[in-house]
Amino acid sequence: MKVAILRFPGTNCEFDTQYAFEKLGHTTELVWHENDKLPKDVDLVVVPGGFSYGDYLRSGSIARFSTIMKAVKSYAKDGGKVLGICNGFQILTEAGLLPGALKRNNNLHFISKHQNLCVVNNNNSFLNRCEKGEVLNIPIAHADGNYYIDEKGFKKLKDNEQILLHYSDENGNPIVVNGSVASIAGVCNEAKNVFGLMPHPERALEAILGSEDGIRMLQGF
Repeated sequence: MKVAILRFPGTNCEFDTQYAFEKLGHTTELVWHENDKLPKDVDLVVVPGGFSYGDYLRSGSIARFSTIMKAVKSYAKDGGKVLGICNGFQILTEAGLLPGALKRNNNLHFISKHQNLCVVNNNNSFLNRCEKGEVLNIPIAHADGNYYIDEKGFKKLKDNEQILLHYSDENGNPIVVNGSVASIAGVCNEAKNVFGLMPHPERALEAILGSEDGIRMLQGF
């Protein structure tokens, strides 16, 4: 599989993401935000974590206007798979590729820790290697991870099985971590080819770092 990994000024997880996919045996290519095209024969585009444009104005709000995002939108519209992690999730919501928005954490603080997540739906190419209801241990590191969507949008997410993950305790019960609606940690679009989550699966590939649960998440593609 060939994976294109975007880079914006302020991105800081591109090399972690590159390491993760190459560890799983895939070919990767870093793509600068000023490029107007994605590499040929790409199987997956990843918008990694970090602080694109220093999170000025609002997380992801400037990056959405970058030249490369036009190519990403066209790629997604044609059915190409896109994954946004943390700041990448924020960028995808700002770009209209995913529903909802990410707000400041309800405690107004940056949160950095390992966090249990419960798999809500695995009927998608991202989480198909995981079991529905399974609890995963994945690091989180964000200040603006409070996922918001209105009641109408939330119902649509539930009906279409677009809610991927929620923050949970060790038994899979939803818990409040950052104020997200229904403790949502990740969603996908209606066509189930664009995915976004605040946790960092690329940081959970080696037991020595605390968890290997990210392996099956990324292998799903």
